[in-house]
Amino acid sequence: MVTARGAMEPTYREGERVMVERSSGDDVRRGDVVLYSVPDRYGGLAVLQRVIGLGGDRVAFADGALTINGTPADEPYVKEADTGFGTAPYDVKVPAGRMFLLGDNRENSNDSRYFLNQDSGTVPTAAAQGRALKSGGAPVKLGLSVVLGVLLTLGGGICILAGRRTSRSGYGY
Repeated sequence: MVTARGAMEPTYREGERVMVERSSGDDVRRGDVVLYSVPDRYGGLAVLQRVIGLGGDRVAFADGALTINGTPADEPYVKEADTGFGTAPYDVKVPAGRMFLLGDNRENSNDSRYFLNQDSGTVPTAAAQGRALKSGGAPVKLGLSVVLGVLLTLGGGICILAGRRTSRSGYGY
């Protein structure tokens, strides 16, 4: 569980607790919100950002439009006030094994755009520590895990009691 910062609004409100599923960089897909850290950024602290491009993708921004592999990006999660993203044009070919990341609140996100002079702003997929669970799904998964744990514990207890009863009645081996 991590605490969201303003860079991921409106997907996650600042201060909101976000459930993160541990996963390797091999599991990362475009559009995922990942928790990652790299030693030379953010003081080595882990941050949440959205994967915009992966190895082989071309991510470009010009004239107020973001494209991925030449196709306009469909980003319903971007904060509405973000019209110009407040950055200069860029065109990045994401190297294999790396990812290009942006915050959903582009006006308040220190993301790949600001590190273009370091590996074109990309970070290794191996830096990913996990993927954020969908905000609506996290409580449900947590609740189901608790219920399943309780049911398994009760089932185990019943089996133990049944086993003791069987051994006392002389039918045990």
